[in-house]
Amino acid sequence: MNFKKTYSISELSQEFDVTTRSIRFYEDQSLLTPGRRGQTRIYTSQDRVRLKLILRGKRLGFSLAEIRELFSLWDETTSGSEKQLSLLLIKISEKRAELEQQIKDIAMVQLELDSAESRCRDALNELTTKQKQQQTE
Repeated sequence: MNFKKTYSISELSQEFDVTTRSIRFYEDQSLLTPGRRGQTRIYTSQDRVRLKLILRGKRLGFSLAEIRELFSLWDETTSGSEKQLSLLLIKISEKRAELEQQIKDIAMVQLELDSAESRCRDALNELTTKQKQQQTE
């Protein structure tokens, strides 16, 4: 039997917990290319996998342009050519460096917040102490 599983937009929406509007947006961005039966979009298993990869890529911090670039590299040949794999390794390395910088930036902001919180607590304690002294006078 040569049965190929297909999905409706609502099935994919429910499976991946994304809106149908998001899926249509990915289609508008040429990241998904479903077939049509009349006005109904018909998604293949390949479209399902691509949607899963889009969502994973977004979660990892890749832009839609970067995801599109990775898809186009992969679509050139599905054999996993040396060029594709090398470029993918470069993208992974770049994303890792970007995330490491974000981690450093977040750590700095946390230190600044700790300092601001400490100053606020000190000022609040000082005000409370002054108010108590004024009440006892």
